[in-house]
Amino acid sequence: MKKNLFFVVFCLFFLSCEKKNKIENAVSVIPLEVEVERFDKIFFETSPKDLEKVKAAFPFFFPPGSDNSVWLNKMQDPIWRELYTEVQKKYANFEPVKVELESLFKHIKYYFPQTKTPKVITIISEMDYNNKTIYADSLVIISLELYLGKNHKFYQFPNYIKQNFEQRQIMPDVVSSFSTRKITPVTDKKMLSQMIYFGKQLYLKDLLLPNYSDAEKMGYTPEQITWCQENESYMWRYFIENEMLYSDDQKLIPRFINPAPFSKFYLEIDNESPGQVGAWIGWQMVRSYMKNNEVPIADLLKIDAKEIFVKSKYKPKK
Repeated sequence: MKKNLFFVVFCLFFLSCEKKNKIENAVSVIPLEVEVERFDKIFFETSPKDLEKVKAAFPFFFPPGSDNSVWLNKMQDPIWRELYTEVQKKYANFEPVKVELESLFKHIKYYFPQTKTPKVITIISEMDYNNKTIYADSLVIISLELYLGKNHKFYQFPNYIKQNFEQRQIMPDVVSSFSTRKITPVTDKKMLSQMIYFGKQLYLKDLLLPNYSDAEKMGYTPEQITWCQENESYMWRYFIENEMLYSDDQKLIPRFINPAPFSKFYLEIDNESPGQVGAWIGWQMVRSYMKNNEVPIADLLKIDAKEIFVKSKYKPKK
């Protein structure tokens, strides 16, 4: 009996690897080249007298009616120039990032053939960590000042935020922004809907970033992923026993879905837990759904949360 079970598991593993290799081979031959414009360099290396030329080339970065003095001061401000210097130290050679972007956009083209390959523009902005990258149809904008490394001297943020200020987080952030254009928005306030929404986003990262770890996709440390895996059954039981899945109590979202230093079970385990554990469990549900249902990715992103939950046959590992 054990030998037969081992044989079945081995066959399934082999078929899974064969399918993955077939996809990756198809992705690799997609003809695609990413155009990158370093607006950060152009802006800070332009003479103040030539500001109008920069504005004409990049009008979307200069709101109508804004006074030129704002931009001239920024060009010459010592703090902004120090930040620019730090960005250039880190990204003097942008080629490794460009290679990663080309791989990502090839995967997007494979799964979403009608998607246009966007131009990439790098900027130095206001350290808005909620918008580190913006995927806007024909443009992807990357704020490089937020990818200098979590221990950079400029970062005065909580650890759970700045732990993702690493170069390796650029691609997961691009996918997160891309996903908002593809995943049907949540129309109700139930916690399950939020769990599945972010589960879909993370499943997209499974497909589009196959060489990234679960920790990188989630924005966790490896230890935080391990914590979720070891406590999956306990968390699931907690949600079920407290009837949280179909609750529309909006206090549950910051407790279990939104980025946070830890999740709020209001128990001793809180300080050991990472934030967003509800999103992590939603991810496991979506993975389980896709294992048990043959559905194109474009269709998955439209299916409502309850159907995914019911048909996922999700059972946490014990």
